[in-house]
Amino acid sequence: MGEMFSLGGFSRGGEYEKKLWDVLIIGAGPAGFTAAIYAARFGLETLILSKDLGGNMALTDLIENYPGFPEGISGSELTARMHEHVKRLGVDIVFDEVERIDPAECAYYEGPCKFTVKTKNGKEYRAKTIIIAVGAAPRKLKVPGEEELTGKGVSYCATCDGPLFKGKKVIVVGGGNTALQEALYLKSIGVDVTLVHRRQKFRADKILQDRFRESGIPAILDTVVTEIIGKDKVEAVRLKNVKTGEEKEMKVDGVFIFIGYEPKTDFVKHLGITDDYGYIPVDMHMRTKVPGIFAAGDITNVFKQIAVAVGQGAIAANSAKEFLEKWAEKNGE
Repeated sequence: MGEMFSLGGFSRGGEYEKKLWDVLIIGAGPAGFTAAIYAARFGLETLILSKDLGGNMALTDLIENYPGFPEGISGSELTARMHEHVKRLGVDIVFDEVERIDPAECAYYEGPCKFTVKTKNGKEYRAKTIIIAVGAAPRKLKVPGEEELTGKGVSYCATCDGPLFKGKKVIVVGGGNTALQEALYLKSIGVDVTLVHRRQKFRADKILQDRFRESGIPAILDTVVTEIIGKDKVEAVRLKNVKTGEEKEMKVDGVFIFIGYEPKTDFVKHLGITDDYGYIPVDMHMRTKVPGIFAAGDITNVFKQIAVAVGQGAIAANSAKEFLEKWAEKNGE
């Protein structure tokens, strides 16, 4: 997007770049939102950089395990509520994607200015501390036809694209909570859905497995997708049974893929804070290997739940506050 928008109700243009922020939060999902709420309440000058609002949370049709919502709440609604909470606290947000974080002593400011954040929109922002809360992107099958047909029948978001397939035949690939939940959603809106899972057993919560079985949605187990077929749109998939090796072609109009997530951390790998899988390890205080940089949420490779991301966001903000307090005490401020 690259667009500037102030949650405080007004735009300050280039002043965002001129200012030295106490806390710069990268990502506006549940971890980033929560970190911003706590940082603002601590009285810290806080900026959020994010390419969107809500992250994967915003794409989820129904969230049934977040405390306080026993009837469930849509991801878009929960995103809107968190957004409103942050907005009321006057936290600023810039819609842009971070390209690189550079540790640097800032000659223009007094204080622990150690980080310059560069974005893909050509902007630069300076901060004393950084909280990385970018989440993780949907993992891809990496099979022929997937990239070419993404947006043409291949989707990673049932809430976004499901209504386009009413009365049509699709497969959902995966066996975890998201896959079963989204398959149930697709059926509820009139989509002819079949689930394809590479194992014999599902990994989803028992309550979801029970609901899935009661739904009557057919499941093809011990099977993987080896190719997505089509020219201008999805026309079929090639399936392979992993036990027998048998292959067959199945005509479908769409493929919805929910097989987990991959971290989005290319912009910090040069800092040496990621593991072999691209996630960012943290200690109990959400501290990374680089002093002043914290991480929270799915990017830390913990149990990928909104409740966990929220808790980590709160801890990260508190740790950033303590980091700044210790610096001030050390320097007699």
